[in-house]
Amino acid sequence: MTGVSLRPIVLDDWPRVHEWASTEAACRHQPWGPNDEADTRQFVVDALAAWTNTASTRRVWAAQTPTHGVIGLGELKIHSVTHRQAEISYAVHTDLWGQGYGEAIARSLVEVGRAEGMHRIAATCDPRNGASARVLQKIGMSYEGRMRHTLHLRDGWRDADVYALVIDT
Repeated sequence: MTGVSLRPIVLDDWPRVHEWASTEAACRHQPWGPNDEADTRQFVVDALAAWTNTASTRRVWAAQTPTHGVIGLGELKIHSVTHRQAEISYAVHTDLWGQGYGEAIARSLVEVGRAEGMHRIAATCDPRNGASARVLQKIGMSYEGRMRHTLHLRDGWRDADVYALVIDT
C-alpha cells in the first residue's frame, strides 16, 4: 500500500479518531471503548503529552493518505533503550479495513523502530483477530507464542499472541 505517511498526532485529529474509536467493531479485541467523545479527546491529549515528555517511551502517530486524510494510528513504545526492545500497535478506520492500510502502518512503525536503533520489535494481538495476525506475518514478524489471560475485556479474559522480528543492526 503506497501513499500512507505517519505524522505526530495533533489535537485536531480527535474527531476522525473518534469515528472508529466509538464503534463496537474497532474495540472488539481491546480493553478500551467504545469511546465517548471525552474518552477519545483524552486519548489524544495523553498521546500529545507523551511527545512533549522527554522521559516518555511512547510515540503515537496519525497515519494519513492524500485521499482519505487520517486513516488510522500507529504507536511505537520503547520498552528498553539498553536492550533495544520496542512494541508496535496500530488501528485503522473501520471504513478502510481490508485495504492494506494496517500493513502499511505497521511497516512504517518498524522503519521508525529501525531508525531509532531497535533490535527487537514485538506486537501482540487477540488470537481471535486473524486480520491483525496476518498483518504481523506480512511485515515479517514471527509467531512466538501465546500469553494467557493478559487483559480482562467486556466478554472475559483475553489471551495475547506474541509476534516479533529481530533487526540486524
